[in-house]
Amino acid sequence: MKYKFLSVAGLALCAMCAAAGPAGNAGAAVDDSVITAKIKAALVEDSTTKARQIKVKTQHGVVQLSGFVNTSESKQRAAAIATDTEGVKEVHNDLEVRDTGKTAGERLDDSVLTTKVKAALVGNKSTKAHEIKVTTLRGVVQLSGFVDSDDAKAEAAKVAANVNGVKDVENNLRVKSL
Repeated sequence: MKYKFLSVAGLALCAMCAAAGPAGNAGAAVDDSVITAKIKAALVEDSTTKARQIKVKTQHGVVQLSGFVNTSESKQRAAAIATDTEGVKEVHNDLEVRDTGKTAGERLDDSVLTTKVKAALVGNKSTKAHEIKVTTLRGVVQLSGFVDSDDAKAEAAKVAANVNGVKDVENNLRVKSL
């Protein structure tokens, strides 16, 4: 419980610090980081959601939820939390409902596979790896985040699919709106 409070307090502090940022383009990035921090804090506090399973990305007020969750109730609750957060214009709920109970060996295999996919994305000149979140569950790789074009989205999926051990790729990347 102590760590849960510290996590929420840390996220709230990040949101307050970010809110003091400059205006303009940097202001939009700050607003997005504040929205993300508020959503993450609310997910930590909610008894239905497991915040560690849910990735949150925000771009110009458009929120993307991604990752693997245990129940459809958790997926729906995460979307409701995001939708109800001040400043959110739209929510893309790309959460996948799957049994996330894994053995220690499966967790290790998935983390190794995630690392291999991230390394492949970094090594590819066409992909901007820093824009792409990679999550793996039992060999299924989920790509999420915001990229510059449909070509970048397709290339990232191709790179991930070509990594040895990847069973399937769920490409939930979104093309940035300008």
